[in-house]
Parts: sequence; structure tokens; C-alpha cells
Amino acid sequence: MGSQLTGVAMKKKGFYLALIATLLASIVVGVGAYTRLVHAGLGCPDWPGCYGFLTVPDTQQEIAHAESLFPEAPVEVDKGWAEMIHRYVAGSLMLLVLMIVIQAFRHRREPGQPFKLPILILALITLQAAFGMWTVTLKLWPQVVTAHLLGGFATFSLLFLLTLRLSGVHREKVPDKPFLFLKWLAVFSLVLVVGQVSLGGWTSSNYAALACPDLPMCQGQWLPPMNFAEGFDVGQDIGPNYLGGQLHAEARTAIHFAHRVGAILVVILLTLQMFIALRVSFRVGGSIGSTVRKLMLLVMVMLTVQVGLGLSNIIWSLPLSIAVAHNLGGALLLLSLVAYNYFLFGGALKKSGLNNSLQDLQEREG
Repeated sequence: MGSQLTGVAMKKKGFYLALIATLLASIVVGVGAYTRLVHAGLGCPDWPGCYGFLTVPDTQQEIAHAESLFPEAPVEVDKGWAEMIHRYVAGSLMLLVLMIVIQAFRHRREPGQPFKLPILILALITLQAAFGMWTVTLKLWPQVVTAHLLGGFATFSLLFLLTLRLSGVHREKVPDKPFLFLKWLAVFSLVLVVGQVSLGGWTSSNYAALACPDLPMCQGQWLPPMNFAEGFDVGQDIGPNYLGGQLHAEARTAIHFAHRVGAILVVILLTLQMFIALRVSFRVGGSIGSTVRKLMLLVMVMLTVQVGLGLSNIIWSLPLSIAVAHNLGGALLLLSLVAYNYFLFGGALKKSGLNNSLQDLQEREG
């Protein structure tokens, strides 16, 4: 007989704000991906406005004035709106995070109320605003574009973590024995997925997504001509307009190839972790074992979806909807691993005020 959960979790102050912020962050990530994929990153050549306006110039008079100010950047209204909507949504998220920090400060003396994490998120999203500005002023310099993408994923992940901490769900300590190896494997998996996300950002910012247009080979070869030195040169010059990319074909192939290898490593590691998690969780049983299996299943579902989206991008030559979904899929895979690590380094997820440890012990002895 499994442990039963009854009652209502006592949510902490700020939970609903954090939940709304997490959902809004997912929209920021999706809109940011859309903006990048439709090549609208320079839809407004200045920051924080657009051609000197608060909104995108759309009348003939406004467009004429805008193009007189920026003669090298003809107005494209659709791309301008994609960029400005991204800024509006990101700005709204920053205001919401500021509200979370204010509320966290007011309740900072309450037991278990996070305060440092909201401060960290506010600092990160402030840095994100700077990256957004540099993305425009440095003309899509790949280093800044990749850092901006990683910052967005980090903001999304930390807001999700904050939501978990404020949810009122009690965590029972997961013992090191027999979970120690699984814990460190979970940490390594999280680090590896962050690395794969970084490769994905570098692939996108250098326009290398279609450098290998076929499967399972690349350009009809298992090892096509590649230039890793150029492809992973993080000292690219500041100044040129990087819209469309500046790298040679062999450098883009190297980036794409590395992203594929990274995906294979992630699949191997997470599959290995799944088998180990199943073996350990069935042996331990109880609420801890059950939660390990459920969260591991969530991770594998997210991984399967993400791999399918990645393959679809190549098969159908990067259709916009699938490419945006691939970006969101990467973020959701990361979040599933955040939840998995949060559980392993805390304990079984139980509603506040409940104590089922005796029942779990009886189940294990039975």
C-alpha cells in the first residue's frame, strides 16, 4: 500500500507571483527564440526604443524619419514588432521579479522564506537587460547572443526553483545510501545539459543549424571537413554585423557536428541514469522510490520530445514552429532536471504538515 497524500500544502508568501513569473519567463524564452529565428534581432537598431520611438514606426512620416536617423537599417515593421514585443515581455518579467524581491524582503524573517534566491534572480535579469542592449549595439555578436540565451534559460530555471521552494511542499531527506551515486549522476547530467544548451545557443548565434542538412551523416560523410578552431573562436571581432553569420562553411559544420555529439552524450547519460534510478528506486520503495521514478520519467519524456524536435529540424530544414519548440524543449528538459536534483538533494515530495515516515518504514519492512 503506497503512502497517501491528504490535506492542502501551505504555500509560502510569494508563491503565486513566482508561478506567474515562471510562466511569463517561458513566454520570454519562446518569443526570444522566435525573434532570433526570424532574424529580427536587429529589427530595432537602437535600444531601448526603436528607431528613436517607443514603438515601431509604421506611418510613412515615421518611417522616413527613422531611416534618416539609421540609413544603414531600413525599417522592417514586422521584424521591429517581433523585437519590441520581446522587450515589452522581458520588461514585464523584470517588474514582476522586482515585486517578488520586495515581498521576499518583507517576509525575510519568516522560517523557510527564500530571500537570497529572489535577489540573485533580480541581479540576473538586470544583467539580461544589459545583454539585450549589447545584442543590438554589438550587432548580434555571437558571444553576447549566446550569453543572452543562457541568461534567459538560467532566469527561467531559477524562477522555477523559487516556485518549488515557495510551493509549501515538504521534502524528506533522501539518504546518501543507496542514492549517493545517483545524486552525483544527476548533478553531472544537469551540467551536461547546460553544456548542450550552450552548444545549441552557439549553433543558433552562428547560423549553423543547417550546416549538416542530412541524417545520420553530415553532408553525406561521417566526418565532413570541419574547422573547430574557427568555429569555436570566442575572440571574434566586435564591429561587423553578424546577422546571417560571418563564419565559413567548415566552421559552421564543426559547430553543428559538436552539437550532435553533445546530444548523443546527453541521451546516453540520461538513459544510463534512468536504468540506475529504476533499480535503486524499486529496491528502496516507499514515497522516495516512487518520486524518483516519476521525476525520471518526466526527464525522459522531455528528452524524447527534444530529440524528436531536433531531428525534425534537420529533416524539414528548420521550420519556424519546430525550431521555436526546440528552444522551449531545451528549457523544459533543463527544468525537469532542476526538479529531479531538487528532490534528490532534499527528499520525497509530501504535502506540508504530513508525516508518512512510519508508513514508509512499514512498507519497506513489509
